[in-house]
Amino acid sequence: MAQIDEDIKQINASLAKVGDQLKAHAEQTDKEVKASAKLSEETKASVDKLLTEQGELRANLKAAEQLLAKLEGQGGGGAAVKSLGQMVVENEAITGFNPTLKGAVAVTVGSIHAAITGTTGSAGDLVQPHRVPGVVAPPQQRLFIRDLLNWGTVASGEVEYVRETGFSNNADVVGENPAAGKPQSDITFELDSSKIATIAHWIRASKQVLADVPMLQSYIDGRLLYGLKLKDEAQILKGSGVGANLLGLMTQAVLYGNPGVVVQNETMLDRLRIAMLQAELAEYTADGIVLNPIDWTQIELTKTSDNAYLFATPRGLAAPGLWGRPVVSTKAQDANDFLVGAFQLGAQGWDRESASIAVSNSDGDNFTKNMVTILVEERVGLTVFRPEAFVKGNFDGVNPLPQNGG
Repeated sequence: MAQIDEDIKQINASLAKVGDQLKAHAEQTDKEVKASAKLSEETKASVDKLLTEQGELRANLKAAEQLLAKLEGQGGGGAAVKSLGQMVVENEAITGFNPTLKGAVAVTVGSIHAAITGTTGSAGDLVQPHRVPGVVAPPQQRLFIRDLLNWGTVASGEVEYVRETGFSNNADVVGENPAAGKPQSDITFELDSSKIATIAHWIRASKQVLADVPMLQSYIDGRLLYGLKLKDEAQILKGSGVGANLLGLMTQAVLYGNPGVVVQNETMLDRLRIAMLQAELAEYTADGIVLNPIDWTQIELTKTSDNAYLFATPRGLAAPGLWGRPVVSTKAQDANDFLVGAFQLGAQGWDRESASIAVSNSDGDNFTKNMVTILVEERVGLTVFRPEAFVKGNFDGVNPLPQNGG
């Protein structure tokens, strides 16, 4: 791959050189035409030679680029994206830690959210896709509520923000120099603040894990980070705002209320669609749905009269979704309850500080039992700019989903 990249660079350099030579000959050609109204045989031969060389170089460049694209499609291109665990095990503080001596080390590796998303410069995806030639498939990783939100960074222990409490849209068509002036719209705001919560947990492991790099990486990426994400999700969804808890989305969302849509034989799907409408009537288009796995399974198992699934593809890789909106299926949501909202515009998550991973054999009787404690923690916040953009409710009173597609 490195050789192909070098070949492409050389071909581009040669093309640039040929282009400069053709430009110089073009100037010479112009002079000759003006002087004698014809080209010399020498100039014509030189131009033909350069054009032939340019064509060959372009063909070689196209072939090299096609080969590079093919190799990348087979998983041979690009630098491997590092997971948070890999960043930790490669850190000098960890590689130089001596478990035979009492002590502790801490590693700062950036935002845990960045570690999850795999954006450029972050800790990377936790699940890497396996690429099969000719098939492009995304990594099948469970979607979390945090993935629906926009995320930013803050440097304080509290986030002050402006909450929108009302919007009167009076925009209208006006003529030239209207006597009554142009219409005024009103947006009502109030100043609010959101706390930053610390979420952390730790596990004990044998000190041999420090000598086994893949094992230590799996402890961090698998057990610790996944467990942290589960608690993080519960706080974002239903944090009470009391004490050290976040003020969650469900806590601030408005209650479901049918705005007047007539529905015959209302089902779970009908109620979710009306909740989306309710958010849209508050000037925000819903872009996500949160359900308990039991309720999502009930929806997925809806069948037609000939037992064909309506919302599931048992042999496929379709992501959970309804009406083009992603569905987060999580046990953090209570069975029979739902949340529909405009996660991208109506709220935002905040990372207070970089993720911290600490390893210590001085915790309790670790040293005498040849054990180490591995701690991971993050500090996060949540702001809801428009509570009406989130609608919460339940499925009480709806009919069972039809098994005939009707």
